[in-house]
Amino acid sequence: MSDSRVMLRNVRLAFPVLNEPEQFQGSGPYRYSATLLIPSSDTAQLDNVKKAMRAAAAAKFGEEKADAAVKALTAANKVALGNGDNKADYDGFEGCMFVSAHSRDNAPPKLLDGQRNELPRSTGTIYAGCMVNASVEFWGQANEYGKRINAQIRGVQFAGDGDAFAASRPASADEFDVVEGAEATDADFA
Repeated sequence: MSDSRVMLRNVRLAFPVLNEPEQFQGSGPYRYSATLLIPSSDTAQLDNVKKAMRAAAAAKFGEEKADAAVKALTAANKVALGNGDNKADYDGFEGCMFVSAHSRDNAPPKLLDGQRNELPRSTGTIYAGCMVNASVEFWGQANEYGKRINAQIRGVQFAGDGDAFAASRPASADEFDVVEGAEATDADFA
């Protein structure tokens, strides 16, 4: 496993764009994304994130400049790790750090259930507010758009239910009764 890759365990998922890629605020490339909330008290996971960020900085900017790059980019808010206390107006962010991770539209993150079975993108099993394990890889950027340390979302595994953000979880088919006299559709035979 790459030094810039980290497995975040039992973190809360916010702002998931995992079913279909979307543009950020209606412009730019289409991408998948997720925000992963880590309690500020979880120093072990946060230390792993910081080590992965440093490894990404060393790979991009050189070993001798890695520490200074991480420090400067963090101070300029140009890293994928943020302080949730600065976004306290968002439900669930206070008292947490967060990793904002993205993936290009041609590299969708793998979605898994708790048994490591791949999930169809539209199941609703993984939702905003649930607990997940997430594979994230940090990478350094230095181009015409500036210098940053970004994160790619590689895979998300459902780890447990949580309080849903904004809207509740999608309804289950078991909540509904069969409509008397309704004809079967092609979906009934899939």
